[in-house]
Amino acid sequence: MIPEPALTEAPEECPTQALCLRVNADADPGALARVLTCFQSLNVVPRRVIAEQGTTGTMYIRIDVTGLTEGHLSLIAARIGQVPCVGNAYWHRL
Repeated sequence: MIPEPALTEAPEECPTQALCLRVNADADPGALARVLTCFQSLNVVPRRVIAEQGTTGTMYIRIDVTGLTEGHLSLIAARIGQVPCVGNAYWHRL
């Protein structure tokens, strides 16, 4: 009898898991494009992108993705956080 293969990846590193990236940026016309450029350079198409302008001149961006590990999304969030118009970028599981 052949044993079933064990899962070698931890659940937090499963690339099929849905993850959400949240970004708070200045309400700049190019802010959304600058944030999405990080995904374009990796050839990743987000499942959903929602951008909403707040009353205080802040743009709230939500990007849902699959096919990336949490480690990759952490690197993307750190890269987005370096953009001058971005105040905060973080991710969580859906």
